Amino acid sequence: MTTPWWRLTITGDPARSDAVAAVVVAITGNGVEEPRVGTVCTTLASEHDATSLLARLDSEFSGLETTLEPVEPIDWSTRWRDGIVTRTFGRLILTPSWLPVAAGRNQVVMTIDPESAFGSGEHGSTRGALALLERHLRPDDHVLDLGSGSGILAIGAVKLGARSAIGIEVDDEAMPIAEANAVRNDVQHAVTFLGGDAADLAPLAGPADVLCANILRSVNTLLMPCIRQSLTADGIAIFAGMEDNEADLFGPVLRQHRFEAMDEVYDGGWWSVAAWRR
Repeated sequence: MTTPWWRLTITGDPARSDAVAAVVVAITGNGVEEPRVGTVCTTLASEHDATSLLARLDSEFSGLETTLEPVEPIDWSTRWRDGIVTRTFGRLILTPSWLPVAAGRNQVVMTIDPESAFGSGEHGSTRGALALLERHLRPDDHVLDLGSGSGILAIGAVKLGARSAIGIEVDDEAMPIAEANAVRNDVQHAVTFLGGDAADLAPLAGPADVLCANILRSVNTLLMPCIRQSLTADGIAIFAGMEDNEADLFGPVLRQHRFEAMDEVYDGGWWSVAAWRR
């Protein structure tokens, strides 16, 4: 049987709430909540700790009303998973490892857990890029993923039918995470991750039929000549990592470098766009 935690609610003169809270923090080292004026709440690991704190408060303050009740303990090692769900992007199902799903007809499943490397599907820019990739990837395309992070776009491309994908990432710590994700999704034979500057490596890794750049607008802008050089004559570039209000700023950049926007996604305040190389 799991030992419960104990929730202590202390109500008194609002003028003394700060002093009461200071004593609670000093004795327990725990944080406090103030759900309403004059009320302070904290959670303790045992009934003994709670009653000891009550005795100390009674000795320092008069007129306090207190309530002590058991609460179910929280396993913080797994609580962070709350709110992370399985998502579907057309034929592509994206799910964390603790929510396994079976692919339906014409669907593929990609398993990615949130880790230190960016890209788990919980960010609007990643979701936008995935949505556009699923819509516009053609069978047997070669894909480049600039700023590949967790490898989610490169892996997703192969799951959707690309013949190969190369992810380029400047963060060395992301590389083993991306490689492990490729193995987990059984695409390590078709996905390669390179560490270094995309401006140097992308032209060598191309030409790509589809290129994904889920980075900042400023970086996407700087990389535009490299991106154009790294695409086939009829290639598609997918740009993400930009907020909604940056769409009007990036449109002229696309036209300047002879790209024509063909599709876009707005998701959670983030804007992603797919564009033809003209």
